[in-house]
Amino acid sequence: MKFWMAAMAAVMTIAGATNAEAGSYCGAASYAACPQTCCQPTACYTACKVERRTCYRTVYDTVYEPQQYTVNKTVYETSYEDRERTCYRTVYETQEREEQYTVCRKVFETNYREQKYQVQKPVWETSYRDCSYTVRKPVYEDCVREVSCTVMRPVTETIQRECRRTVMKRVVETVNRERCYTVMRPVTTCRTVRKDCGHWVTKRSEIPGLPLPALCWQPCAGPRLNFVRTPGIPICRRVWCPNIVETQVPCTTYRPEIVRQQCPVQVCRYVPETVVEMIPVKVCKMVPETVVRKIPYRTCKWVNETVERQVPVRTCRMVCEERVCKIPVRTCRIVQETKTRKIPHCVAKQVAYTVTNRVAHCVPKQVCETRTRYVAKCVPRQVAYEVCRMVPVTVCPQGCNSGCASGNCGVAPSGPTNRESAKPIPDPEPEAAPKTDPAKPELDA
Repeated sequence: MKFWMAAMAAVMTIAGATNAEAGSYCGAASYAACPQTCCQPTACYTACKVERRTCYRTVYDTVYEPQQYTVNKTVYETSYEDRERTCYRTVYETQEREEQYTVCRKVFETNYREQKYQVQKPVWETSYRDCSYTVRKPVYEDCVREVSCTVMRPVTETIQRECRRTVMKRVVETVNRERCYTVMRPVTTCRTVRKDCGHWVTKRSEIPGLPLPALCWQPCAGPRLNFVRTPGIPICRRVWCPNIVETQVPCTTYRPEIVRQQCPVQVCRYVPETVVEMIPVKVCKMVPETVVRKIPYRTCKWVNETVERQVPVRTCRMVCEERVCKIPVRTCRIVQETKTRKIPHCVAKQVAYTVTNRVAHCVPKQVCETRTRYVAKCVPRQVAYEVCRMVPVTVCPQGCNSGCASGNCGVAPSGPTNRESAKPIPDPEPEAAPKTDPAKPELDA
């Protein structure tokens, strides 16, 4: 550790002793002091240069195209039937009964007493002083001058222009197309249903009594305390006796059946047709015209005028005045009073009402549905990629004239002597198109 600290201190000392240019190399030596003749190569050598070029290869992408087809779908609709039944509900009514009670009420009485006081009443007096001033009043005069100018007046002409356009004419044809739909046929079968036709039977049983302590006499031991069971309690209970009876019940089910039918279908197609029309076109051209305009203008001159003004000045003085006011004095006394109040209580009664229930029935229905499935398709496209290869390049020092043009400098190259190592890298082979599996299932949307 001490060795590394001493080494760092030496490096920092050398860095501080050098100039500012050597400071950018953390105190180490700089190549700026090396002479140019020492840094230049003394012999020719072979270097490798990277050459890049862009190539293209074919890549196959799998694209899924949507395809629509029609299928028949069984939809079950729910129909409802209304059934009415009478129910009873309990309605609570609120009735009131009267009850008398005594309350103490406060009675307030108001009396007045007189009190005298003095107030300061302001008295206003108005006087006028003369404040005349001079103002400058503008006097306007209206004049007219003539100005000539050239304007471009538009002139509109109507010409006929031939216009050709292609329209698609609708042609309707009737063809026969086979339509398949499913019909639900009723099929009646019998199934066995078991029904319990038993009855209730009354059976008698007895609940055992509880043991109670009793004093008993024994010949050898004398009187002793023992537990003696009390007589049981007879009870009657109803027991269900089952009687299973099998019956045949007819059951109707609906089975689907496919029916084929030839239906006329109108097919519409569009045929191109050329239509020639003469369209009126308005053409506008500008014609110069000289117009003389009269432009009004106003001139202004100032006239001095004296305005007389009387300014009112208002002064105030205070006058004492005596007034009398009545002050209310409020007194309270308690008075007993009898009041009557109504106490509510609830009374229940039965009210009949009609309830309508909706019973649901399931009805099958055939509906045509359009579905979309995706079909795989192989699409080629061009993808650009970059190829790099190494090209040998001979680098010679300045002033070398010993046969560099012929490639024989008399000095062994520093690069690889084997020509096979200097060959450019061959371009990669393009990838083959992916084979699509014909047995691959189609994707349904």
